[in-house]
Amino acid sequence: MQKIKIAIQKSGRLHDDSIQLLKECGIKAETGRDQLKVEVPNFPMEILYLRNSDIPQYLEDGVADLAIVGENLLIEEQKNVVAVQKLGFSKCRVSLAVPKSVSDNEIQYFEGKKIATSYPNTLQNFLNENGIKAEIHVISGSVEIAPNIGLADGICDIVSSGSTLFQNGLRETHVLLKSEAVLAKSMKLNPEKEELLKKLVFRIQSVLKARKSKYILMNVPNEKISEVSKILPVLKSPTVMPLAEPGWSSLHSVIDEDKFWDVIDELKSAGAEGILVVPIDKMVV
Repeated sequence: MQKIKIAIQKSGRLHDDSIQLLKECGIKAETGRDQLKVEVPNFPMEILYLRNSDIPQYLEDGVADLAIVGENLLIEEQKNVVAVQKLGFSKCRVSLAVPKSVSDNEIQYFEGKKIATSYPNTLQNFLNENGIKAEIHVISGSVEIAPNIGLADGICDIVSSGSTLFQNGLRETHVLLKSEAVLAKSMKLNPEKEELLKKLVFRIQSVLKARKSKYILMNVPNEKISEVSKILPVLKSPTVMPLAEPGWSSLHSVIDEDKFWDVIDELKSAGAEGILVVPIDKMVV
């Protein structure tokens, strides 16, 4: 059987989350701290640990079949690859920022200005769309320092919390794109590897769904079961199990974690008691 090769960042913010995701998918993944290639013993897969900036090219060339990579990097590199699944972590945005002393929030501020960035293609496309002509200075790292040393009038860079901008006396003005980690594939996969990809995506989707969901149990008077059931945003009808105490049942269901606090007061008002919320490890739908 063929093995599918997946590229993962060797070190950095994406590495740990990528390894954790694979482990939650039942794939025994070594961290790869001292290796460039690791074979997985319980899934037909090889893990390639590569520099983040090299991954899109390896993917396009077919050296790697799959990759966990930032969507922002795929957009910037403009390679002939396909993002097949958003992964929900390493969320960030690519934004324009200016010194705090600049009060102008309009995009026209950048007309004729110098902008430092590690994302020249993304920036140029944004400027073209807005009819702005600016001078782009490509910097591989420490972009935030450029305005302070007089190299640029503003920057275009990744922003997560915004603390780095604040520490360097900058403020965000325009978001060019929002990004998160994605599972991307090469366009050169053969049918056998496409089948392996489907199996992997199925596992990933089960894990991601479980992360967003919680198992909820509550005690409900029998005459209130119908009312309580209507409040719950569930996949299907909740499970109802009779309790030892006459006239009461235990109602079990699955709920999106984000929606729980929106309905908790309604559940209590409808007669639900002893509400228990439990994490879900995997969720197959």
